[in-house]
Amino acid sequence: MTTRPLLLAVLLPFVLGACAQTAVRQPDAPDRPEPTVQAAPEDVRTAPLPEVELTRQITYQLLLAELAAQRGELGLSASAYLDLAQSTRDPRIAKRTAEIAAFSRQNEIALQATQLWQELDPGSVQARQMLAGLLVNANRPQELEPQLAGLLAQEGNQIGESLLRLNRVLMRLPDRAEVLRMVDRLTEPYLAYAEAHFARAQAAFQAREPKRALEEASRAHEIRPEWEAGLLIKAQAIADSDPPAARKLMGDYLVRYPQARDVRMQYARTLVAERNYAEARRQFEMILDGAPNTPDVVFAVGVLSMQMQDYPGAQTYFKKLLTMRYQDPNLVMLYLGQLAEELKQQDEALDWYRQVGQGDHYLGAQGRYVLLLSRMGRLDDARAHLRKIADQPGGSKSRSALMEFQLLRDAGRAEEGEAVLEAALVAEPTQPDLLYETAMLAERDNRIEVAEDRLRRLIAVKPDHAHAYNALGYSLAERNVRLDEAQSLIAKGLELSPDDPFILDSMGWVMFRRGDLKGALGYLERAFALRPDPEIAAHLGEVQWLLGRREDAEKLWRSVAAQHPENAALESTIKRFIP
Repeated sequence: MTTRPLLLAVLLPFVLGACAQTAVRQPDAPDRPEPTVQAAPEDVRTAPLPEVELTRQITYQLLLAELAAQRGELGLSASAYLDLAQSTRDPRIAKRTAEIAAFSRQNEIALQATQLWQELDPGSVQARQMLAGLLVNANRPQELEPQLAGLLAQEGNQIGESLLRLNRVLMRLPDRAEVLRMVDRLTEPYLAYAEAHFARAQAAFQAREPKRALEEASRAHEIRPEWEAGLLIKAQAIADSDPPAARKLMGDYLVRYPQARDVRMQYARTLVAERNYAEARRQFEMILDGAPNTPDVVFAVGVLSMQMQDYPGAQTYFKKLLTMRYQDPNLVMLYLGQLAEELKQQDEALDWYRQVGQGDHYLGAQGRYVLLLSRMGRLDDARAHLRKIADQPGGSKSRSALMEFQLLRDAGRAEEGEAVLEAALVAEPTQPDLLYETAMLAERDNRIEVAEDRLRRLIAVKPDHAHAYNALGYSLAERNVRLDEAQSLIAKGLELSPDDPFILDSMGWVMFRRGDLKGALGYLERAFALRPDPEIAAHLGEVQWLLGRREDAEKLWRSVAAQHPENAALESTIKRFIP
């Protein structure tokens, strides 16, 4: 009796179906969800299956590949599957190879397998999607373009949605000019659709061609004048050169389409950027009329109410937000504490601050809590609370000591505050903030050797602390000693923080001390432009005066003194030159 050999097509569904508990994902496909594929044969429906005799070698390789996958040996599995796919030319094996290789980031094997899968099953949209994703990752735009063209051609009535996804698919390609050219070619057959022009406008934005972006955005809006996305991209294009015109475009659109929520949201944000808080709040409130339980909008209206000093209104919105499971309740409670303070509801404010839990806002809330206690005359309670939070997990004794010093100084008990810092430094002798703060206090008290020692210790502990170099260098320059060392220290500070106005001021001052008035002038002018501080003005005016620019110096001093009449350093400088 003659028997036919068993074919691979007969056994393969049972083998893969039985072993499909090992799920693998596709790589990043063109902006589609990544499905978890559990049974490879069921997804291949259109391809003709080869008549391959199921030999012992094929059976062995098939079982080896699938068992390796289940054991996590994905490199071995992908290699074994690729050999099988190439020898059998079965699209189901090619698909399984591609999935395993992509999941284990074996990109070259994944590309080979996916290309073979598409060759064997040219009607598979899934194969084309997967190949497109792999080609994007590999930055191979020439091979990618025909795949995307094929996908677009298969979309039928869904073409508009696919055109909107196009730029998200291509966003990882580095050559934005080439992406724009590719988008132009891919959208050419679909220019009757507003989405095609939208895609071109997006690509033009990314390629930094604003004029082209405006042209395409305008065309999209012309084809579908009611379409929110088209209006928004046109407003974005106009805003680059004429923000008021963009705002007017959105405002006019909202007159015609008052239910356009996305446009109204962007319109409100534009008004916030223009500091038109009252109208921005009105727009957000209109959004809330249609969607009263939208947490982000409730939050926005609450913040705008705070900005407008409508504290009771802001309280109402933030309290409502706490009933809506807002993503950051600690921030809301911090704001509620601040609002209660503004409304002189001190006990309520303390209660809100107490409720702020661990996280980004915890220390801010604790700081406001102890400051409020101090202002209420409860300084001892504030100090006790600081010590309590310092001992908690994640607490900082040095931070608490610095805050306690500030409270004592503000209460007129500066010597007691300094003692707190000194004790904290004994406990943490290398803590940078304590070293810096106690050095500055020692400098103020004319304990120069102590100040210099602590600044040098700080530089040793934290060699990137720009202000430690600056403070030490400025101290030397101010005393007109070791000017070479002073300039070297300040130069190191500037290297670490090149746009810091106070370090620029120090460099100007040390150059002044060395007699380089013109060099000093440049640094001091730059420092004052960055920060019109009265002490910088004192230095700048002195250099101007000595360079013969007395009118400039007088004008500068009088202008800044009018804004800072209590600044002793500026007043002393003016009296030296203008009795």
